[in-house]
Amino acid sequence: MAKVAAKVYGDALFELAVEENRCDQFLEEICAVENALDQNPQAETLLCHPGIGSEEKQDFIEKCFKGNVSDDMTGFLQILVKKGRFSERNAIFAYFTAKVKEYKKIGVALVTSPFELTAEQKTKIEKRLLDTTDYKKMEITYREDKTLIGGLVIRIGDRVIDTSIKSRLEELRLQLMGISLEA
Repeated sequence: MAKVAAKVYGDALFELAVEENRCDQFLEEICAVENALDQNPQAETLLCHPGIGSEEKQDFIEKCFKGNVSDDMTGFLQILVKKGRFSERNAIFAYFTAKVKEYKKIGVALVTSPFELTAEQKTKIEKRLLDTTDYKKMEITYREDKTLIGGLVIRIGDRVIDTSIKSRLEELRLQLMGISLEA
């Protein structure tokens, strides 16, 4: 159910952002809201507490965020509280952020290698990803996994490109297990 809520509310916020050409502004405001809540865990507890009424929570949001973020973002947070969806805020914001990046043709990739890559290698990987996708820009996170032995594993959304030696060895093992030995 949380994924449905993230999509419904995230799509609504995204449509408003595109319609009013405020995608970047909303992304900045989301960061501001998240930072404020991270620095004040008691606020998060209060806003998600079932024993505190919706009106009180909405007033709290008004006092905390009015003037710090747009009226639209403040109103959006109040709607989340009113509908009992504030605890799903992270998923909603993550969905919205992903939609904006897709809209702006910004790809998000995770590149896993068995060793730390040089700046030159990272540049080549980014160029190759830009050349082989429709993205205009890439946000790449690099990670090391020594069990790969060699090669790379690249994840972009739900797509995976696995050129690691580890996966090739596993494929070979499965092929060899399928061979029946007849005497």
